[in-house]
Amino acid sequence: RQEGNTTDLIFSVAKLISTLSSGMTLLPGDIIATGTPEGVGMRFSPPKFLCPGDVVEITIDPIGTLRNPVK
Repeated sequence: RQEGNTTDLIFSVAKLISTLSSGMTLLPGDIIATGTPEGVGMRFSPPKFLCPGDVVEITIDPIGTLRNPVK
């Protein structure tokens, strides 16, 4: 339903890290939440939500793919 890339962000990843690290210490494994790309469920008419059996996945090259089933 959604597909995005860091090139779609308003600010670059480098700018986000620079801005955040000027006011806090970032550690390995920290997650920076940047929002969501187009296609979020509430914007559909009628809204579409995740249901049991759906799978949410994210791929980060070259790390791999994380898959989470919805229960």
